[in-house]
Amino acid sequence: MTGGFHEVRFPLRLSLSTSGGPVRRTDIVNLSNGRESRNSRWRDARRNYDAGSGLRSLADLYDVLEFFEARGGELYGFRFRDPVDWKSGRPDKPVTAIDQPIGAGDGATASFALAKTYGDAAASSVRRIGKPIAGSVVVAVAGVPQPFAAFVCDPATGIVTFAGDVIPAAGAAVTAGFEFDVPVRFATGRIDVNLSAFNAGRIPSIPLTEIAP
Repeated sequence: MTGGFHEVRFPLRLSLSTSGGPVRRTDIVNLSNGRESRNSRWRDARRNYDAGSGLRSLADLYDVLEFFEARGGELYGFRFRDPVDWKSGRPDKPVTAIDQPIGAGDGATASFALAKTYGDAAASSVRRIGKPIAGSVVVAVAGVPQPFAAFVCDPATGIVTFAGDVIPAAGAAVTAGFEFDVPVRFATGRIDVNLSAFNAGRIPSIPLTEIAP
């Protein structure tokens, strides 16, 4: 059986208490002159989480077991709400249509992929956003917010497509604001539960790993 993706979200009340975040892999070689040679193994960060840290009750545990079975263990991916990074901007700020640049018009291109840029004065990293929350996406062209009738956004791909009569003009900056989920899968084929240990406060590890949107 070939795995795929289920457009369902991991139980929200559990994801808000999980631990985890972005991981990067860097090869570091210590040189004879005392310096280091560093090379990034991955182009982008990959997020890992432990859903076990969000379990507080037997009911929570059962919900995770049921969700695990429905996904076929590691077979199918699903949506996960990062407890910190789930908006186009900062988590303490409202979403606006000018939060993130997603392209520039050329008078012909109608589709643009959602993205989020992380950075400062020294460097930046652009993250492709493929699982926006339906109904949360707002868009601006040249700083002017667009009505919802002017575009559609596919929540399964994060592609924004403008209507034919409002395609962004050449040179016009296209920006967007949105809420989003992280596409993940279970990173284990088994969940080991010792009920006596769980009742004593020992939480099982339930790893999740980010997959391509």
